[in-house]
Amino acid sequence: MFNKGSKLYSILTGSCPKCHQESMYSDKNPYHLSKTLKMNDNCSHCNTKYKIEPSFFYGAMYVSYAVGIAFAVAAFVISSLVFNATLHYVFISIIGTLVVFAPIIMRLSRNIWINMFMSYDKNLVKKK
Repeated sequence: MFNKGSKLYSILTGSCPKCHQESMYSDKNPYHLSKTLKMNDNCSHCNTKYKIEPSFFYGAMYVSYAVGIAFAVAAFVISSLVFNATLHYVFISIIGTLVVFAPIIMRLSRNIWINMFMSYDKNLVKKK
């Protein structure tokens, strides 16, 4: 399920959705904030163009909303049910979670968005 060839692999690793051979991002660390969303133009292995059209990743904003809600719900459940925090501290934990994980949420959203339009091609792996 998490092996090369699955969409989940590409989404969680940020690798090329076509060949899964390299990262789509120029810097793999999402916490280098000036480079969080800087992507390579093409995959150096299979030459897949990541920006399919101008403003392609605007759609990732909708995915980002859903991913952010998932992180917020997780923070709520953990702080409220596991730690029995008061409503005030639950709210603070949700805000803190969204701030700390914002770079990861942005990248996950882009990864999910591009994987909705591209699929793994096992023939590309044998190319090099």
